[in-house]
Amino acid sequence: MRPTVPRVLAVVLALLLGGYVFVVGPHLAGEPDRRRAAAIDAALPPTHPVHRDGQDSRDGQDSRDGRATFPAPGDAFVGIMTDAGVHDLTEAARFTRATGHLPQVYEFSLDWASDTFDAGPVDDVARRGMMPLLAWEPWDHRAEPDEERLRGVQPRYRLSRIIDGAFDPYIRAWAKGVASLGHPVGIRFAHEMNGYWYPWCEEANGNRPGEYVRAWRHVHRLFEQAGADNAVWVWSPNVHYENATPFEELYPGDAYVDWVGLSGYYGTVGLESYQSFDRIFTASERRLRRLTAKPLVITEVGATDAAGRKAEWITDMFRSLPRHPGIIGVIWYEAVRVIDWRVTTSAASVRAFAAGVSAPRYRTPWSPGAVPRARP
Repeated sequence: MRPTVPRVLAVVLALLLGGYVFVVGPHLAGEPDRRRAAAIDAALPPTHPVHRDGQDSRDGQDSRDGRATFPAPGDAFVGIMTDAGVHDLTEAARFTRATGHLPQVYEFSLDWASDTFDAGPVDDVARRGMMPLLAWEPWDHRAEPDEERLRGVQPRYRLSRIIDGAFDPYIRAWAKGVASLGHPVGIRFAHEMNGYWYPWCEEANGNRPGEYVRAWRHVHRLFEQAGADNAVWVWSPNVHYENATPFEELYPGDAYVDWVGLSGYYGTVGLESYQSFDRIFTASERRLRRLTAKPLVITEVGATDAAGRKAEWITDMFRSLPRHPGIIGVIWYEAVRVIDWRVTTSAASVRAFAAGVSAPRYRTPWSPGAVPRARP
């Protein structure tokens, strides 16, 4: 067949089209993901080596000696929690770029219905200099109804079923996985248990008094049996409110807890009037101190900007924290849930946060070899 101009042009066009379909097209399709990954790596560089199977990751330092305490005595960490969690660190990268602060702790939620243990994303958080803190939720969050009073109704996840061993294979798989990691992992199991809005609350789901403590101790024992002594157990109620289940009835005991926590927000629905950090947390902190001297972490906190006072509230929070020496860390809810709690929603909030977190007491770094602080 004689080469003619039309035939040559057709061949060239076919080659160009094939090159686009098989080379250029896929490259362009993956470009947003590559840009996102590059932005995350730039803000949260993966510079902390981690090792598996319980090996220490201290760059040759003896695992028994010279280990740094996290946070250092007198210091406090500032971490964040996001909606995407370990599945996408974009929000963490945005927060870090905006405030100039690398969160030392990264909290994320996983539930028992849909999330199995996967070391890769957890290690990735640790590699970036952030201690992973898992809010481990025994329910199916995908079945969560809009009506808050019904959120706690999931009979499959009654506390009695946890106690009786219905979930033991699942718990053991997680315990074995956590034990294999070469760094600490916070386990914030079944949080805000003093309320009514989750299936593990004693006020919900047909649960009975005393079952929460029994369920906690059961899960803790399975982790102990698996050798998961790198788990940092974080018992974390909501701040006390009228008609809440008393802390005293839900605390598993110091032998089963490493850190205690509190969740509290300025501007939740029905409580929109301005309340300072001290107003929200001080009374509950005092109630906790009648139970335990364990280090306290504010495991969820955020502020609304509905009245234009978020920046003011953030400034107040950082002024207040030094008056609470028992608080060793604060985790900001950098997410949207009904209300946009994110610091990055306004320039004023970012400036206030960046100014507050720049104090030397919040700069203590986390590394995979650090030892979680055992005393306030």
